[in-house]
Amino acid sequence: MTASTMTAYDADGLDALQLGHLRHFANLANQPPNQWELMNGKGYGQEDFGGYRFQLAYMAYALALTHRHRLPAAPGVFKPVFEKLMEKMLLPEVWMYWRDVSRGGSVFNAHLAGNYREEWNPVVRDNIMYSAYVQSMALMYNYLFKDDRYAQPGALTFKHWSFFWGGGEKRFEYDQKSLNDHIYWQMVESGYLGVACEPNCVFQICNQPAILGFRMHDLVYGGTMADEVTHSYEQAWEDFGRVGENGHYHIMMSQDTKAVRENIGKSPWVDAWAGALLNMWNRDFVHEHYPRQIRDLVKPGKDGALSINTNPRPLVMGQQIVNDDCDFGWVAAWVSEMGDAETLRGLLTHADRHMAPRWRDGGLYYPRNDMFEDAAGNRTLMEPMSGNVLLGYARLNIPDGLWHFYNAPWDAAHFEAPALLRVAPDVDVSKAVFDPATNRLEFSLQQIEGGTPDGAVLLGNIWSRGPWELRCDGQVIARDSGDALSVTGSVEVRADDDGVVMRCPDTKPHAFSMTFAGP
Repeated sequence: MTASTMTAYDADGLDALQLGHLRHFANLANQPPNQWELMNGKGYGQEDFGGYRFQLAYMAYALALTHRHRLPAAPGVFKPVFEKLMEKMLLPEVWMYWRDVSRGGSVFNAHLAGNYREEWNPVVRDNIMYSAYVQSMALMYNYLFKDDRYAQPGALTFKHWSFFWGGGEKRFEYDQKSLNDHIYWQMVESGYLGVACEPNCVFQICNQPAILGFRMHDLVYGGTMADEVTHSYEQAWEDFGRVGENGHYHIMMSQDTKAVRENIGKSPWVDAWAGALLNMWNRDFVHEHYPRQIRDLVKPGKDGALSINTNPRPLVMGQQIVNDDCDFGWVAAWVSEMGDAETLRGLLTHADRHMAPRWRDGGLYYPRNDMFEDAAGNRTLMEPMSGNVLLGYARLNIPDGLWHFYNAPWDAAHFEAPALLRVAPDVDVSKAVFDPATNRLEFSLQQIEGGTPDGAVLLGNIWSRGPWELRCDGQVIARDSGDALSVTGSVEVRADDDGVVMRCPDTKPHAFSMTFAGP
């Protein structure tokens, strides 16, 4: 979709559940620094798949997909939340796990641990499961909002100092371009097989966000870095294959032996996470394998509900693994990308029926529940990554949403079109699209209850388009003749250097349209 076309997703607008997920993302993002309420899972030390970094990154991805596909004319809804997510992404609590993980000692690298050392810099080697998310989020922000704040020297700085231990400040300065270049050369030096997560472990999944970042880099700066990397990545993996004999994605490769670890147990998170991301640049391959994979992973419930098959936690080195795999959430996100509406509906039906959806401060989420199933055998296990992020991601995504985001970028006209450039935190926007065919900006607003009332919305990119007329629920409330602004309704409307500021009237939903007489 280009800026000159509309989709059915634009026209439909967001429903109450989708708005609830967006509000929950904003609520989590706006918590004070180092407050992680509702975000702590079973795992310790931020090492596993439910870590803060994954929750923050996929909230940002969900915002990007929603802005791109559903609310393209509302950058003011997404930009401030995105900035808060990035602020949190750079906090030591998010990346300090690397100080310990970098030393090795797991079953996959214990034999090499003598070669490793404690590494404080969270992006300098390996650790693509963090560095690629910072890289892709920064460049995605630049692309979406035409704001290069993360391109400034030191804009992506990782720092830690304690009054109690450790001596002087640890400080590692990057920006979006230097971090992108660093990851690119790590990819090249690997022979395009990919950068390791933990030492010696190259996961297919964790290298996909870096590829998304390369694509965003190309959209911001020009060039074909993403094409080069994906072409070379395909060639590098050709000898190993992407899937095993059972049709499921390989999990990882060991750097030292080039041995591939297959998904013998058919773990849902492996196929779902890999498939949801790989689809952005390898759609035919992903769709080809999807039917067989999903057939093995999903199990039917009652009255249209669907759940998933999950294996028991294995013993490793004599220890029972305690972590968040987020199987249910990742399968939901994957089927949304595949456009499998029936399966997505079944999974969400199960979640709404058995996983205790909850509303808090206008936001919708599924609270953590460590119990695997209820007395009737219905899956109830819910991790913060799934309940805070992935089920919302699935509801907000569209079929092939990441593929369209990657392959059909906005044209220059989109960024010059009328839009909601600023939106007060207490306003929900369920629709925001500009249609150049009718020269009309259509948007729907509702002020949320509670909190400090504001309701202000800035309509920008309008002064070069000639006279306009603003309507609320079909009634004219303001006109600009080109010489003067006249306000004829009860809604507050005033001119501003950056556009027109108006206030959402109340907590009821209202439909607005601004029609232009000019180009």
